[in-house]
Amino acid sequence: MAAQKKQAKKKKVQKAATGKQAEKKTTGKKTTASAAGESRQKSFPVVGIGASAGGLEAIEGFFANTPSEIKIAFVIIQHLAPEHKSVMGTLLEKYTKLKVAEVRDGMRVQPGCVYLNPPSRDVSIVNGTLYLTEPVESRGLRLPIDFFFRSLAEAQGDKSICIILSGTGTDGTLGLKAIKGAGGMAMVQAEAQAKYNNMPRSAIDTGLVDYVLPVEKMASELMKYVKHPYIGGPKKVPTAKEKFENYLHKIFLLVRSSTGHDFSQYKPNTIRRRIERRMAVHQLDKISEYVTFLQKNPSEVKTLFKDLLITVTNFFRDPKAFKALNDKVIMPIAKAKPNEAVIRVWVPGCATGEEAYSIAMLFLEVSKLLKKHFNVQIFATDIDADAIEYARQGVYPDSIAADVSNERLRSFFIKEENAYRVKKQLRQLVVFATQNLIKDAPFSKLDLVCCRNVLIYMNTNLQKKILPLFHYTLNPDGFMFLGTSETIGEFADLFSPLDVKWKIFKRKKGPATAGLDRPGLALDGLTGEAAKEAKKFEPTPVNIRTLAERMILQDYAPPCVLIDDKFDVLYFNGDTDKYLSMPMGEPTFNLLKLVREDIRYKLSTLLHKCLKDKKAVKSKDVKMMYNDSITPINIVAKPINDPAVNNDFMMVLFETSRPQADKADD
Repeated sequence: MAAQKKQAKKKKVQKAATGKQAEKKTTGKKTTASAAGESRQKSFPVVGIGASAGGLEAIEGFFANTPSEIKIAFVIIQHLAPEHKSVMGTLLEKYTKLKVAEVRDGMRVQPGCVYLNPPSRDVSIVNGTLYLTEPVESRGLRLPIDFFFRSLAEAQGDKSICIILSGTGTDGTLGLKAIKGAGGMAMVQAEAQAKYNNMPRSAIDTGLVDYVLPVEKMASELMKYVKHPYIGGPKKVPTAKEKFENYLHKIFLLVRSSTGHDFSQYKPNTIRRRIERRMAVHQLDKISEYVTFLQKNPSEVKTLFKDLLITVTNFFRDPKAFKALNDKVIMPIAKAKPNEAVIRVWVPGCATGEEAYSIAMLFLEVSKLLKKHFNVQIFATDIDADAIEYARQGVYPDSIAADVSNERLRSFFIKEENAYRVKKQLRQLVVFATQNLIKDAPFSKLDLVCCRNVLIYMNTNLQKKILPLFHYTLNPDGFMFLGTSETIGEFADLFSPLDVKWKIFKRKKGPATAGLDRPGLALDGLTGEAAKEAKKFEPTPVNIRTLAERMILQDYAPPCVLIDDKFDVLYFNGDTDKYLSMPMGEPTFNLLKLVREDIRYKLSTLLHKCLKDKKAVKSKDVKMMYNDSITPINIVAKPINDPAVNNDFMMVLFETSRPQADKADD
């Protein structure tokens, strides 16, 4: 309780500091937002340096190679005991001519200065001013580096830069993610050089680090980076808009051919800044040079893809928003549902899984409170296969203690060295799968869609397709949870606001078919002339058993099913229980409803391709959870080319691709 009070006090102090700065800005002619934007454009880079055990030597090595004329401010955050009297300032003055000072509350940041954190306070930055707050420990951990990095990301945006040096633990990792999400840059000391490499390794494992270097080489790369137009502003005549668009389309084609994903309908300003940031990392001033660089370096295409995804999240992001979700959505759903009922949730754009697990925790807590048991099914999807694999593992740095309460850490996680692993009770509620929200078939009959900070990066045309899709997938009394900067736009006829501030909406009744021009959506049945026309294509009766057995004997032995063009199963063969199960509620023979959730997307894509191309297609090494093990399987869809059949029948086969399976987490 004392820790919670301290945390609340810390947030109150930070909010008050922000409020004071905002009040000053509103006295002028410009709005706060525009003034802050202009200030950021004219501001100088602020570099946060995080270090722990072994960090003194690394810091000295860094500043010994940093020129004194550099127009950058440095804020060093170390792990210091409360009673410790730091001598860092005295020692550092031997290695640099930059001005060195200990942070005081309300101190304005100036270029060419190095600021040191005091031992008994956490440091944050708001509108170019440093503030000190009482530190808060979570599960015995103090995380001053994460705390400062997060505030730096908020204050400096794409001008924020973080450097992680030697240290034990994982402090700095979550803050680094926030900085990359804001468009900033991350630099980490090479593991081989670091005296204690836990902090550098944890940062590198995120896959978001731009430079991994020995400390003596960091300053020169940093100097080049901050001189780039991305940071310092345009120094040359910019590429003409038409020509720039041409190069942009080439980049989209390179990314699409490498990853299969198209970013052409994402907001151009966001995409442009992400591309310019990669250009700054590689010291390329012209977009034409970057296109050439991409063509010659396929690995950079994948790195750019990662940057464009903006896969940054954390547990219970915006705690007040999750409190509202719990009170206005999760609790009412749980109260209305009978015991043992199914509750279905979809989290598209789940990134590394923190949000999906957060929602799972809330449902488990509500179930315990109401003394009910529910079959909770949370489908968490993302186009980043690496992020999905990370989420499946369910292992997070111990610095998540900053976002997850002690009680929840005890209830839902197992403490490991420098990490927390989600318990089986939590893990089994969430199914993770790679999925492209824009083109892949969605889930259906959902109670809640949680899609936060995804739509904000899409243009209006794309949003007009996604929002009706969410309406279609929800139950008549379903809910939608968006990010705080997202709106429903022109779709007030589809959703009614339940909480305007935290962007919680309730589905309005009535069908939604607008924008649903994608495969995998079974819309309402045909009527009128269209229904009469469809009758012409009714299949000629055939002996299904004979046909199926002939196909099986010809080519296959694995478990398989014969389906029609509506994906309804006409015949089962072999032991299909491993792959198929009858869902609760009304009986159905639709294969996409029978098949296990974690392979449904792959199967849906496969069936539509087979139906369209009229030829056999195969998907290899599809990961499926079975008996607490992750089993890779192959799925084959093959059209039935038989003159006796006037319909698009298909055979679907399930093969175990490897005998060995990866054990799921306990």
